[in-house]
Amino acid sequence: MAQVKTGMKHQTIDGIVIAFDFGLKRIGVAVGQTITKTARPLMTLQAKEGVPDWEQVSQLVKRFEPRVWVVGMPLTMDGKEQSVTSLARQFAQTLRALYQIPVDEVDERLTTKEARARIFNAGGYRALQDGQVDAHAAQLILQHWFSEG
Repeated sequence: MAQVKTGMKHQTIDGIVIAFDFGLKRIGVAVGQTITKTARPLMTLQAKEGVPDWEQVSQLVKRFEPRVWVVGMPLTMDGKEQSVTSLARQFAQTLRALYQIPVDEVDERLTTKEARARIFNAGGYRALQDGQVDAHAAQLILQHWFSEG
């Protein structure tokens, strides 16, 4: 079981977790399981100024029935917030309000860079072109969340 940090509260959950690598144009999505603590890239949602097609998110809820959301928080290299951080928090708050599912926020520094390097080193040039880097970054965010739980 993984610990979910929902604000100041901690609770133990079992089940599916969906993570997001927030971006203004694309939002990477990964799915994982608390029992095995494994994650896999799922898809990349197109977004307009950080706002996805909420119907696609609703389809994820129907398909996976997640117990918790994990949202990567884009911080500067020295750990400070930037303008996009507040938009990521707004995205997290909207997830919480629309679906009544707890949301945990995770530092996501360097996940996109690491995802790009991993894909490139594995010979996944096409995945780089197809925009799958964001989904792989979401996978790294979720794996980090599992390792801290």
